[in-house]
Amino acid sequence: MQIGVLKEIKNNEHRVGMTPDGISHLVKNGHDVFVQIGAGEGSGINDSEYLEAGAHLLKSAEEVWQKDLIVKVKEPLKEEYRFLRENQILFTFLHLAADRPLTDALLQAKTTAIAYETVEENGELPLLRPMSEVAGRRSVIVGATYLEKHRGGAGILLSGVPGVPKGNVVIIGGGVAGISAARMALGLGANVTLLELKESKLRKLEDIFGTSIHLLKSNPLNIEKSVKSADVLISTVLIPGAKAITLVKEDWVKAMPKGSVIIDISIDQGGTIETIDRTTTHDDPVYLKHGVVHYSVPNIPGATPRTSTYALTNATTHYIEALARHGLDGAFEKFPELQKGLNTYQGQVTYEAVAEAFNLPFQAFK
Repeated sequence: MQIGVLKEIKNNEHRVGMTPDGISHLVKNGHDVFVQIGAGEGSGINDSEYLEAGAHLLKSAEEVWQKDLIVKVKEPLKEEYRFLRENQILFTFLHLAADRPLTDALLQAKTTAIAYETVEENGELPLLRPMSEVAGRRSVIVGATYLEKHRGGAGILLSGVPGVPKGNVVIIGGGVAGISAARMALGLGANVTLLELKESKLRKLEDIFGTSIHLLKSNPLNIEKSVKSADVLISTVLIPGAKAITLVKEDWVKAMPKGSVIIDISIDQGGTIETIDRTTTHDDPVYLKHGVVHYSVPNIPGATPRTSTYALTNATTHYIEALARHGLDGAFEKFPELQKGLNTYQGQVTYEAVAEAFNLPFQAFK
């Protein structure tokens, strides 16, 4: 099976689907890997490094899209839909429940699409995890940055200084991204409140953080109270493969301190903040609403592509090798969790949450 690695075209998306190390592993196992020229530049990877790893370089995206297994980072954009086809495996982040046009394009093309974010093993999301770690940590950096007065914020230093109060960071969701955000916020010296729905997770979070953060049961009353006192609000809540649900009401945002900052890590699944009505880009990342800075960039890890690319390749390479060596059925037999990543197959929706999001028929994989 021939493997194609594309240059991403999403706004300021500098990650790439594979590193030279990952490609070297595939080549040594007998696979042909084709990389679009310049694909790794944003991550600090030169074409020469791919050549040394044994890859073949191709000039155009169209040439790469002709390969059997396409490895990307972000979902295909509208201008890439024409390259989708039958008997092609697409392995990338998809977030289909928030993207009907892409879902329709994949179904029409009968593309086999496996989403990184729905590969699930023992309740964990191994391919989403590294990006959630990056996004969680970066979200606090973003919050601290946009609290600066000249960026529209309240002019608060999260750590405070002796005799001056610290800033309040409120995090909704105690998963991988939430834990990473809490660790970063603590490291910056902020007051941290973390809200989590599941009792079992609350106990785990207490084991991790002890009394260094405020842990609250996630319910509407606690969310409302916490939001209204937040200098930085970070939402990390994710329902695997499904459209995000609204957790923060517009009236609560209106009551937040002026110049506070909201970051919604769940925006690529539709977002959980009622006042976030659009996605933004790294070129133009924020907008002001009700006196609150809103940051809704769907590819947060793309701002630190070197770290993100290597972290992602560490997690994906063995799945890519399995797909290339054994094909779809064999790879699913070897790694049952990979089958849970299958979102579309032969013109059918094969992930239930995506089917439910658009009221489409669901067809379980054979």
